[in-house]
Amino acid sequence: MSRRVEFSPWSRVVLWIWGAVCLLPIIYFATVALRPRNEIIAPVPIYFPTISTETWAKIWAEWPIGNYFMNSMIAISGSVFICLLLGVPAAYALARYKFKGNEDIGFYILSTKMMAPAAVAIPIFVLFGQLRMLDTIWALMLVYAAMNLSIVVWIIRSYMIDIPHEIEDAARTDGASDLRILWEIIIPMCLPGIITAAVIAAIFAMNEYLFTLIIASKNAYPLSVALANFSGGSDGIIYNAIALVGFLAFFPALLLVILIQNHLSRGLTMGAVKG
Repeated sequence: MSRRVEFSPWSRVVLWIWGAVCLLPIIYFATVALRPRNEIIAPVPIYFPTISTETWAKIWAEWPIGNYFMNSMIAISGSVFICLLLGVPAAYALARYKFKGNEDIGFYILSTKMMAPAAVAIPIFVLFGQLRMLDTIWALMLVYAAMNLSIVVWIIRSYMIDIPHEIEDAARTDGASDLRILWEIIIPMCLPGIITAAVIAAIFAMNEYLFTLIIASKNAYPLSVALANFSGGSDGIIYNAIALVGFLAFFPALLLVILIQNHLSRGLTMGAVKG
């Protein structure tokens, strides 16, 4: 049974101050997004800016931000689903089955995350071109999943190693198959680790730029690449539009972390030292 931690009044004050300091960049980012452009590029700092929805109306009227946002959400969600669909059974096999080369396979899977993306950029472009999948959401899903599958497998594997074998042995004695054990026992017990791996995979996919720029050209633009639309042309760099679109891209991740913070904090502190 977990024990509730009690903080002294001074500790609470320090935590509130630290929380406010951490929120300052986010608040500043939001204020830049809602300020008129003439105030942003003014030579004299304006400490009490004017809040305006001009930028919000402009980006929705002149750019398909809604499509960009939906492309990002679909591609990221799909890639996380693929990572979990393939990563959970793979992690279970590496954590529970003993065979020749078990550790070597585990390290090989992890080493793919260390590969320089530029080394495979051209082959991936040619491959998806031959498959006629360039500028599609499906291509983004597959690329994001391929990039993040290794880290998902490694994280989930570390949690499954911590689960006692006796629980599975008891289930097998009662006639449960390996698939049923995985679905009804292993997955519920390492759910914090699965959630942690899913959030990390989503954040990595959200921050991906190189492969997204190569694969997407118009129809499959996510928010990460769409930001480039506001940094050139006759209008120059549109700082408030960049800030607003960047905030739109960042907010879902922030909301997700807030909603699952209990599972996430537990997941980040369990199984972290296991190999």
